[in-house]
Amino acid sequence: MTNEPQLLAKLSNSHLDALEEETIFILREVAAAFERPALLFSGGKDSLVMLKCAEKAFGIGRIPFPLLMIDTGHNFPEVTDFRDLRATELGAKLIVRHVEDSMKRGTVRLAHPDEPRNAHQSVTLLEAIDEFRFDALIGGARRDEEKARAKERIFSHRDSFGQWQPKAQRPELWTLFNTRLQPGEHFRVFPISNWTELDVWQYIEREHIALPSLYYAHPRQIVERKGLLVPVTELTPARAGEDVVEKTVRFRTLGDITCTCPVDSLAATAAEIVIETLAADVSERGSTRMDDKTSDASMEKRKKDGYF
Repeated sequence: MTNEPQLLAKLSNSHLDALEEETIFILREVAAAFERPALLFSGGKDSLVMLKCAEKAFGIGRIPFPLLMIDTGHNFPEVTDFRDLRATELGAKLIVRHVEDSMKRGTVRLAHPDEPRNAHQSVTLLEAIDEFRFDALIGGARRDEEKARAKERIFSHRDSFGQWQPKAQRPELWTLFNTRLQPGEHFRVFPISNWTELDVWQYIEREHIALPSLYYAHPRQIVERKGLLVPVTELTPARAGEDVVEKTVRFRTLGDITCTCPVDSLAATAAEIVIETLAADVSERGSTRMDDKTSDASMEKRKKDGYF
């Protein structure tokens, strides 16, 4: 990437100030309008960008809501370790709830032991909402990620069953948000809805935000399956007849090991990823998520059932 400095010099990031200002405004609106909000924090790049904005909005050690993570038990250890470190650095309260505990209670039942647990996070999340009586959950979803997310408002109302009704959303004209709730209802709030993947990486590069190492190029054993690079792990072993090869890859998004795939990449810095993202013609979820390949409406169905 020999032309990286010249390309970055030509690429304006002045719009990031407006995006950051909007995100800080929304975070402060949440803090003012709700009694028991929480920030969904996975340790991934989008939640780390939100956390940086929260740090600017309220100050280190003064973030007025806890961080909440729903752990499937199949997360990359590099990410969970980084999550714990970052929460400690900010002096933020971190709440972790586990899908495995829902399995023990019998509220989550797998069809078979190897079934991916990602979709079952909805149950554990709704249990955490009930346990702590959260009335707003702040998430890092962006509209450019996936078409179901593109439909959703910044302040997304959820009914008493935690469900989202795409045809019954509240208008958000002139950044006026209707935050009225009935007992048992809550909001999902998405402060970086209007950001793109490129915006996120430009912001990470500008603000020097530290990320888990998996976001950058590293050697990894993979198999090619259905157009995806599937990492070879204990949870995702190679199948009979598949060739295991080592490639230099990075992860564009990080989630459950059983459904998250890397992409070919030599980008070892945020600046190099900015340049690489400029040339990308497939969304990050489209190129990396096995759970979005089941049907064209798989994400929308999960969101209606209470998914993030």
